[in-house]
Amino acid sequence: MAELGIMIEGQEGLTWEYWRALCRDVDGLDFASLRRSDHLFSVMERGERESLECWVSMALAAEWTKRVQIGPMVSPMTFRHPALLAKMAAAVDQLSGGRLILGVGAGWNEAEHQAFGVPFPTLKERFDNLESGIERIRQTWRVNRPAPIHGEVPLLIGGSGEKRTLKIAARDAAEWNINGATLDAYRAKSEVLAAHCAEIGRDPGSIRHSMMATYCIGRDRAELRERAGRLAEVLVRLQGKDPDAALEDLGKRGFVGTPEEIVAKMRPLVDAGMDLFLLQHFLLDDPDALRLLSEEVVPALR
Repeated sequence: MAELGIMIEGQEGLTWEYWRALCRDVDGLDFASLRRSDHLFSVMERGERESLECWVSMALAAEWTKRVQIGPMVSPMTFRHPALLAKMAAAVDQLSGGRLILGVGAGWNEAEHQAFGVPFPTLKERFDNLESGIERIRQTWRVNRPAPIHGEVPLLIGGSGEKRTLKIAARDAAEWNINGATLDAYRAKSEVLAAHCAEIGRDPGSIRHSMMATYCIGRDRAELRERAGRLAEVLVRLQGKDPDAALEDLGKRGFVGTPEEIVAKMRPLVDAGMDLFLLQHFLLDDPDALRLLSEEVVPALR
């Protein structure tokens, strides 16, 4: 059994109107989680695109949803002091009734740091800050009032670096996320994560495994080609490609096809231990794709 969630790239044209509608639609359908990225501007070098502040949108999602888990994927430790991030997360967790998951990361997009005057330390320093920041976050929750609903907010760690990222995930993560990996790559990284867990005496089964990936769904080829054409207007790497070429590109690291074809591609990953798929929903004005996922993919995964 596996679950399905929706991932929104909040820096690629998301508006408050879209966000309100997405919160309503995802919460009203049969999805397990609604996540969004935490960036300051488009990571596709489209500076004209709307980019909503992540934690304001999280507070609104806490009010605009009633059921689904919500959270950032992920908040860079470079953007906010970890104690401040902890207080913000505790507040949103309280507002949502304990439905928040806190994704944290070291930070990677140097361009947005430079554009907004945010310091961008070396890679080693960023990972050192991530580890010390997680400790500070947990210390803050112990003294903060009001505290998170369950005392702490579960942490998400994303990435596949074997020396530091997976070691941090083994120690601190309630959920580990990998981005668009093949079945073989996922298995290999899962084994490394399990080995790190064994070193500290943690049951690797206590960590939920999730995968973030793009998707394109359609009831038939014509519908798939129509959506692929629209995705080519959003995703920079697809620009200039015809719908068929765009579908081929999307299928390399994402889930493309009819509901049955998408489920068939997900099942080997589920058999290997995947618990949650977080599909990047780039067509913000396409609730029909969400309904199709909810009505035909979600039940089949269960």
